[in-house]
Amino acid sequence: MPFIAATSTAFPPHYYDQEALIEALRERWATRHFNLGRLEAIHRNVLVGGRHLALPIPRYDELGGFGGHNDAWIEVALDLATEATGKLLETAGIPPSEVSQLTFTTVTGLAVPSIDARLMNRIPFPAHLKRLPIFGLGCLAGAAGVARVADYLAGHPEEAAILLSVELCSLTLQRDDLSIANIVSSGLFGDGAAAVLMLGDRHPAAERLAGTAAAPTRPRVVDSRSVFFPDTERVMGWDFTDAGMKIVLSADVPAVAEERLRPGVEELLAAHGLEIGDVGVWIGHPGGPKVVDAMERGLDLAPGTLDASRESLRRVGNLSSASVLMVLDETLAAEPPAPGTWGLLLAMGPAFCAEAVLLRWGEAS
Repeated sequence: MPFIAATSTAFPPHYYDQEALIEALRERWATRHFNLGRLEAIHRNVLVGGRHLALPIPRYDELGGFGGHNDAWIEVALDLATEATGKLLETAGIPPSEVSQLTFTTVTGLAVPSIDARLMNRIPFPAHLKRLPIFGLGCLAGAAGVARVADYLAGHPEEAAILLSVELCSLTLQRDDLSIANIVSSGLFGDGAAAVLMLGDRHPAAERLAGTAAAPTRPRVVDSRSVFFPDTERVMGWDFTDAGMKIVLSADVPAVAEERLRPGVEELLAAHGLEIGDVGVWIGHPGGPKVVDAMERGLDLAPGTLDASRESLRRVGNLSSASVLMVLDETLAAEPPAPGTWGLLLAMGPAFCAEAVLLRWGEAS
């Protein structure tokens, strides 16, 4: 069972409170949107207090079509990837030369060579580093990435591996799309990066951790469960148009979360003799206020159980795959739970589907 040894986050320096963002969008949509009051109400109802943007607001007006936006995405994504990865390695106290595998995930831009390849020229990873760029999992990819890296380390227990997420949602905004989905997303999604370093249980650093008082602060990944919901392709995703990526975001997302998430979670827990009430730490993707509420109801959790997700949403918005990793980072920075505490990391995303990752603090088995 691999350790989660360290986490990190990184943000662009351009932060705007929600009122400033509402005003900026109001100015740009004033001549085309028939109901600006409705636009403002939608943006306030997502309960986001502010967001980081990849660029200063005036720069967005200077970008061309998809190519211009994507060029900006590559530039900023690489800078954030460098910052997040550097902080991660420093926190873990592990040199880049000791990392064997790097998984990179995004759903907000395209790059070939991928961002992980470009990162090789900034951080002295070994030339034999095994890289895995992932595109298309969307918000799911934070939890799914942790699960897949843990799967890799189960087969390579002497190694260290990194999951890196960079999402720059602001660079996908379609200014000519006045659909409710695009208006909601323009008020909900922000920009940022997050990274996780994991160690196989026979890595020298993991062996040291297992024998020290620091071990309870770092959970192990015990197991994971993927759950696919058939015939839900139009719940969330992208339509690719000449102008770029057009958001697909159904109002059914909260209902899907409330009605379909629980069985998969219960199956994962039952495989380890557990029930929902046995989980002491919940780390949920902050998909939006209605989604977080629906997750609590569907799992029959006490009100406020997912407040860490709500707080992350309030401070920085929904950052797609990076969001649940940011909640994980904040959870690990807080007072650690008692040794033996069970945790569950949850996210949902395009397909529609879910990923649940079972964690445990301070115990090797």
